[in-house]
Amino acid sequence: MNKKEIVIGFAIGIIGSILGIFIFITFFTDFNFITGIQVMKSEGKLGKLITLGSILDLVAFAVLLRFNKEFMARGVVLAVIVIAILTLFA
Repeated sequence: MNKKEIVIGFAIGIIGSILGIFIFITFFTDFNFITGIQVMKSEGKLGKLITLGSILDLVAFAVLLRFNKEFMARGVVLAVIVIAILTLFA
């Protein structure tokens, strides 16, 4: 059961980051989602974009801890770590 909860938390973390990136590009730039990612990558700002997108993971982490879902919260932290490592190589 614990592994299942960690995987669910990991999925929540990845989806939260993607949703955060989508919200940032939609509301704060004049580009659509795909074009915005391409422009940010060409300008070398993709890491900053991913960092801003991960703010929703902080909210998800706090909510999961509030509902005593520690293993799901661990999955969210794991997703943030994986995203950080991928950002280094992007």
